[in-house]
Amino acid sequence: MFPNVRFSTARLAFRQVTPADRDDLLSLEASPEVMLYLNGGRPVPEEGLTDSDFLTPRGTEAEVFAAHEIATGRFVGWFGVFDDGIQHGLHTAELGYRLARRAWGQGFATEGAKGLIAAAFGPWGFDCLRAQTMTVNLGSRRVLEKAGFHFVETVFPNFPDPVPGQEHGEVIYEIRRGMPATTDMQPPGRSAPLSQCGVGLLAD
Repeated sequence: MFPNVRFSTARLAFRQVTPADRDDLLSLEASPEVMLYLNGGRPVPEEGLTDSDFLTPRGTEAEVFAAHEIATGRFVGWFGVFDDGIQHGLHTAELGYRLARRAWGQGFATEGAKGLIAAAFGPWGFDCLRAQTMTVNLGSRRVLEKAGFHFVETVFPNFPDPVPGQEHGEVIYEIRRGMPATTDMQPPGRSAPLSQCGVGLLAD
C-alpha cells in the first residue's frame, strides 16, 4: 500500500520508519507524559508489546511514518495510517500519532494530521479516516478537531488493564472525503462501538 513513501508539509518531512529509527521510537515510550493516555505512563519493554491496545513500532511497520522537522532535522514523532478495508461502503483507515514531549504545543500534531489526511484522500485512495482517543484527552481531541475530524460517538471498551480516566470512555472521530471541517468540540454520548482504533493519540 505504501511503497517508499516520502512527503512533506510546511515544517515536517515524513518517510516510512526503518530499524535505524528504533532509538527515537523507544524514546517516545520512555516518556511518562507521552504514554500517559496509553498506559498510564508506565515503562514499555524494549522489545515492544504484541498484545497491547496501542502500537509500539520498532521500525519495520510500513504504515508508520517518522516525522522530522525540516529546519533542524530533529525527530518530532511518528504518524500512521492503518488500512481497515471497506466499512459501510467506504475504504476506511485509522489515523494515529505519537509526538515527543519537546514537540508539543507547536502545532506539529495538527500539521502532521492534516498532511496524512491529504495523502489518504489523495494518492492513497481512502474515503474515510477514523481516530480514537480517551474522552479526557482534551489536547488530542482538539488536535483532531483542528485537523477537520468530527466527533462520532463515545465507546466504553473493556480494557484488561485500564488507566485512570478510562471510566469516561473513548471518543471516536471521523473525517470523510469532501467533509467540511469542524472547530467545535462536541459533547460525548454513550453508544456502541463502530470501530476501535489500536493507536493512542496524544496532545499537540
